[in-house]
Amino acid sequence: MSLKSMTVAGIMSGTSADGVDVAIVRIAPGKLRPKLTLIAHQGIPFPAPLRRAVLAAMNASSTSTVELARLNWRLGIAYAEAVQATLKEHTLQLDLIGSHGQTLYHQARARSYAGRSFACTWQAGEAQVIAAALGVPVVSNFRPADMLAGGQGAPLVPLLDYVLFAHPTRGRVLQNIGGIANLTAIPAATAPDAVIAFDTGPGNMVIDALALELFGKRFDRNGSIAAEGRILAPALAAALRNPYFQRKPPRTAGREQFGREYAAKFLAACRRHSTEPEDAIATATALTAESIAASYKQFVQKRIRVVGTKQSAVDYVVSGGGARNATLMAMLAQRLAPLGCELAASEDFGLPAEAKEAAAFALLAWHTWHRKPGNVPAATGANRPTILGQVTYV
Repeated sequence: MSLKSMTVAGIMSGTSADGVDVAIVRIAPGKLRPKLTLIAHQGIPFPAPLRRAVLAAMNASSTSTVELARLNWRLGIAYAEAVQATLKEHTLQLDLIGSHGQTLYHQARARSYAGRSFACTWQAGEAQVIAAALGVPVVSNFRPADMLAGGQGAPLVPLLDYVLFAHPTRGRVLQNIGGIANLTAIPAATAPDAVIAFDTGPGNMVIDALALELFGKRFDRNGSIAAEGRILAPALAAALRNPYFQRKPPRTAGREQFGREYAAKFLAACRRHSTEPEDAIATATALTAESIAASYKQFVQKRIRVVGTKQSAVDYVVSGGGARNATLMAMLAQRLAPLGCELAASEDFGLPAEAKEAAAFALLAWHTWHRKPGNVPAATGANRPTILGQVTYV
């Protein structure tokens, strides 16, 4: 199939379940890799009842088929409305939509169920609802194909990272801090199969959970609460002993590892050392920064540095909601500077932080439409490149 230029909308809602990010991009074939131009992007919060329903489904040990069926369609409606809202100020015709969906459950490793052992994943958000509302084909359900090729179904953003950020002489790390934090490391002058990518651990998830529990706020805006607290070193050290942080990549994380139950245990550990709520938020923020820096030092630093070159630093480019948390960014810069990293924001490279993941799924949809593989096996652990997703036609 010959490659063609397309205008594609990418839709992303992450593990924080705070809303929908939409990015509309123009994607054109290139000599070595596609060329992307961001046309528009918008972040739209979930209505409070929908966010409650999503969080309840993700944290539920059991739920009803009625709830899940309704949630799947309600999310499809929310995604369609988010794209329509983004299009309001732009006169253009979409060719395709890529929808990640809302992850309700992601089990990257095989477990026994009903007599068989297997991995599984589920991203809700009815694609046919989106296609019918916009009159445009939708690519969705990206993760299963990679998992059936032996991968963990994540991370999937490394394709975009490579396309946008690969550089002939500089090593670059693309760090996304959403509910979960994940990185993509691209050594200088490398091919996609040399990319390193994995989930570093909690991003905003634990911070958000404690902000809601202790202050009734959905998140710690700009890190202002954490800035008033002190880091509880014993609680932080205990948290960093979690076996997840020692697991070699590829690895993935979600609410199963760092969700509501984890946050409750983390808060209890903090309260053994301080009753000041600001201290718990500061310690949760430090957990994100420490786990990111430790992941880089342990699994990336030696592989991204180019021995024998004049490369003096690694560009460490941060995106996602965490990039807007000044306290978190300061902690991260303090920990990464001694490791030879220069902290930057994705805006410095022409891509707003909040648009990145949505743009990634626009690119993945473009690949799927042209029957091109979209996974990076070095990142997911898959045994081969594979075409991702399912196409829903109008």
